Amino acid sequence: MNKNIVIAIALSGGVDSLVSGYLLKKQFKHIFGIHFTTGYEKEPIDLICLEKQLGFPVNCVDLSKEFEKNVVQYFIDTYLQGKTPNPCIICNKKIKFGVLLKYAQNMGADYLATGHYATIVNQNFCLKKKNDADYNKYINDCYIEKGKDPLKDQSYFLSMLSNEQLEKIIFPLGQMTKKSVKQFARSKNIQPIHKKESQDICFINKNNFSEFILNKSNTLPKPGEIKDIDNKVVGVHQGLHKFTIGQRRGINCPAKEPYYVQNIDMKNNILKVCFKKDLAQQNLSFSDIVWNNNNDLQLSDDNTIIKDIITKIRYSHKGGLSTLSLNKTCGELVFDEPQNAITPGQAAVFYKDARVLGAGIIQ
Repeated sequence: MNKNIVIAIALSGGVDSLVSGYLLKKQFKHIFGIHFTTGYEKEPIDLICLEKQLGFPVNCVDLSKEFEKNVVQYFIDTYLQGKTPNPCIICNKKIKFGVLLKYAQNMGADYLATGHYATIVNQNFCLKKKNDADYNKYINDCYIEKGKDPLKDQSYFLSMLSNEQLEKIIFPLGQMTKKSVKQFARSKNIQPIHKKESQDICFINKNNFSEFILNKSNTLPKPGEIKDIDNKVVGVHQGLHKFTIGQRRGINCPAKEPYYVQNIDMKNNILKVCFKKDLAQQNLSFSDIVWNNNNDLQLSDDNTIIKDIITKIRYSHKGGLSTLSLNKTCGELVFDEPQNAITPGQAAVFYKDARVLGAGIIQ
């Protein structure tokens, strides 16, 4: 191990980041914490409490402007286009491992660690500095695999990180389960600042998407027609911003069985609905591709066919066997079996066993 390595650990105040900081302190001599604010915090974090527990300094950086521009505005704009964004993926790519990583490096860090449940494979380079002789043989050869805990695995949310970002990141909890992390915290008397873990989007209170979007975009709801699969008008909606593909609640149109959102037609302000049996699709297209399998496959302007890939179309999706046709920036995908609620704006993440090969944004 290179004893001169400097590690920054991103600290939210939760048990995952605190345990990560504790573990890293045992491995590395030079370590400091870094907490970033978004402008949406309900209360300030107690930095002194963090420092006392971990035994190293913790810095606070204000990323509210960058967060508003890159995450919140992206979220609003995407919804107003009739798509359903995943702000956590964008936050990881542009904020945590984008802006925050640069802040950490400017403070002297060689690597940024977080409490994510995922694994970066081929991380031998993490013990080296860039001027070490064999550092370069490792870069561009690191990739993400699923974390050990299948219930907490966060590889989906990290799928759009580039190789250049991955080479500067450490995930100490990749081979731990949430249960073991909590047990470890209790054994070391580690007390999280935030004991309750939210599963909602961090900048929206009570998961009220529609109200947040209207207030932030300074727009009024625009009622329109609801049409079924036969193009028959079956009701009226109170604004397309309230809906996402596959949604059942809020349609409020009586029928022989529940309606689900099939399509959002922003141009004509029409909400298309169908019964559950008509919701499944077999094909999708995607853009903004990030491919993390560079040593095995060099993408070109011509389409490359890749078979037997497991694709997840949302975090909770178990994944489906599929065939990809892709180039440097975009592609198409065909599932072996139809999948429910393929949603524009979400990420399609491509796996080979536990390994993340890449991802793209569904169109």
